[in-house]
Amino acid sequence: MPKASNHKKKKKVAIIAGSRGEWGYYRPVIQEISRRKDIDYGIIVSNMHVLDRFGSTMEEIKREGFKIEAVLHNTLDGYNRLTMAKSLSIFMLQLPEMLHQMGADFLLVGGDRGEQLMAAIVGAHLYLPVGHIQSGEVSGNIDGVSRHAITKFAHLHFAANKDAADRVRKMGEESFRIHTVGAPQLDDLINGKVTPRKELFKKLGLLENGKPLIFVLQHPVTEEFEKAKTQMVETLEAVKQFDAQIVVILNNSDAGASLVAEAINEERTAAMKIFPSLPRQDYAGLMAAADVMIGNSSSGILEAPSFKLAAVNIGRREAGRLQGKNVINAPHERRAIAKAIQKALSPAFKKSLKNCVNPYGDGRSARRVVDIIVNTPPDEKLLVKKITY
Repeated sequence: MPKASNHKKKKKVAIIAGSRGEWGYYRPVIQEISRRKDIDYGIIVSNMHVLDRFGSTMEEIKREGFKIEAVLHNTLDGYNRLTMAKSLSIFMLQLPEMLHQMGADFLLVGGDRGEQLMAAIVGAHLYLPVGHIQSGEVSGNIDGVSRHAITKFAHLHFAANKDAADRVRKMGEESFRIHTVGAPQLDDLINGKVTPRKELFKKLGLLENGKPLIFVLQHPVTEEFEKAKTQMVETLEAVKQFDAQIVVILNNSDAGASLVAEAINEERTAAMKIFPSLPRQDYAGLMAAADVMIGNSSSGILEAPSFKLAAVNIGRREAGRLQGKNVINAPHERRAIAKAIQKALSPAFKKSLKNCVNPYGDGRSARRVVDIIVNTPPDEKLLVKKITY
């Protein structure tokens, strides 16, 4: 008779990676999982990660040695509301088989994008425990709706701060599901995973010439996608008023993406360095080196405070989100944007940021997330959800 094995099966976590924004959430969590003996992971990459026009960031994930379990091509060309909705339906159709084939025991989603919502719906219907990073926050756009919809399908909520956790609680979620862990994307930044300035300047072709360094990252707003080109033009016309070096990172794949890209191509100048994407460590290095960040990326809200970096937040995309003292809000209007940039570059404002505190985390979030995943049994209490009101 063969001896019974004492080997305990590792809990397998499926991680849904659809955009470079979420990759910052996942990277520290994956690194923490890799250090453990009782848990394993597999990444399912899709959407922007697999497309050349967005930098094929799947290759960056491979270069770092992370395990890609499956590749899901779902994004249709067109980048309007119709193709956006159809792309999500393709993702939802293919995901159940992928999760089944990889033998997933837990599904980890992050943030507020559509493919994360599709994954949460699939997980809930498969009675597969779903954990949600960055739950409870406020963001504009259809993304904000998706984030709160994910809350109702997810079984565990990983909130970055008390503000977000309180919002999840008000949605009728049971207290044992809600965990205030901080924002995992800050772990790498706080713990020094940042390309040094000299190395970064060489990589990006920048010069130490005494001019300010302006970092631009602006996405289309889906409710206003027909205005996406005009809005990008307003931003770049404001930026061009300053004698500065300008780094532009291209936008995401939401409705209006092609219009934003058109505006960037038409407005580009010799002072602009334009990149489809940057490796995570270089992206952090850019925030450390820049004098101001401009646009409507959540990075200006979530990550920039850790670098004492002034962020000019434009329009409604991040409206209502908890903000640090580094944020200056402006509408999509070039004079208002230019005024905000001028304020951000002023010695007085820079001085005011010396004591800037990031309200989203302390650099130890990933460990908390993995501890909770490992120590939460997939029993009826977890999988059968009850509303509290």
